Amino acid sequence: MKMEVPALGVRLIFKEGILTAVLSGEIDHHSAREIREEIDETASRVKPKKLILDFSAVEFMDSSGVGLIMGRCKLMRLWGGTVEIANLPQKIERIVSLAGLNQLCTIRKGNRHEAG
Repeated sequence: MKMEVPALGVRLIFKEGILTAVLSGEIDHHSAREIREEIDETASRVKPKKLILDFSAVEFMDSSGVGLIMGRCKLMRLWGGTVEIANLPQKIERIVSLAGLNQLCTIRKGNRHEAG
């Protein structure tokens, strides 16, 4: 049986100047590096005005995920863009809040960003 889950835990959609990274699975120190590289490679090519990190399919995140978010916020700020975090599961929203990431980027609740 063939699974249609992205190998890196991220699916990227670029539309109208917005790059959406639909994250999935677990974000730990192993996967965070690969996800970061995938996002950064695409973002450096398309230079989006906004990066949306969609956490709707993320089951687990440790401090590596906090670093992933912080790094993308710094990168987007260098390019004059913004970061929006969307569809945070309650457990992960707590980690994000405790880390103070709401000071660096916008957090959207119940806001779906669909491709197409």
